[in-house]
Amino acid sequence: MSGNAMDMIEKAVRNLPLKKGVTFKASDDERVRNSDIGWVNDSAIRSLLYNYVWEANVNAFNVNVINKADIQYTEYKGGHYDWHIDTHWGNTSLTDRKLTITVQLSDPDEYEGGKFEFCEVEMIPDEAKKKGSVLVFPSYLKHRVTPVTKGIRKSLVAWFEGEHWR
Repeated sequence: MSGNAMDMIEKAVRNLPLKKGVTFKASDDERVRNSDIGWVNDSAIRSLLYNYVWEANVNAFNVNVINKADIQYTEYKGGHYDWHIDTHWGNTSLTDRKLTITVQLSDPDEYEGGKFEFCEVEMIPDEAKKKGSVLVFPSYLKHRVTPVTKGIRKSLVAWFEGEHWR
């Protein structure tokens, strides 16, 4: 991701009020998830992220997705997020989360641990830890962030939606 885009994101999250992250079930069980989060409501950032999602979708996924997404800033300070998926099966809204995008906001030398991993597919390369790296994947893939053992891992995550999976 370009320096200007990173500057825009970093400015948006700089003074964001953070609260403890929870799961779909509103669980605050730290064995599952231990992170601080804040919500970003910025149409320019959503459009920026959607451009990456659109390109990945055209080249790899070909799912029905629109420019509608929740955007979450996350900090892991000694935290983690155990195995989970981002799709909320059985939700009552008119759409499902289809594609997840993550943007790495920390330099790899700012923290230890905190590795992003997939359960069912090939692991992502270590270069995905570089500040500004972008990863787009189907929201139904099981993934996790391993415990951060030193420093703070920062990321931006958005879940782009489309009509229900069929």
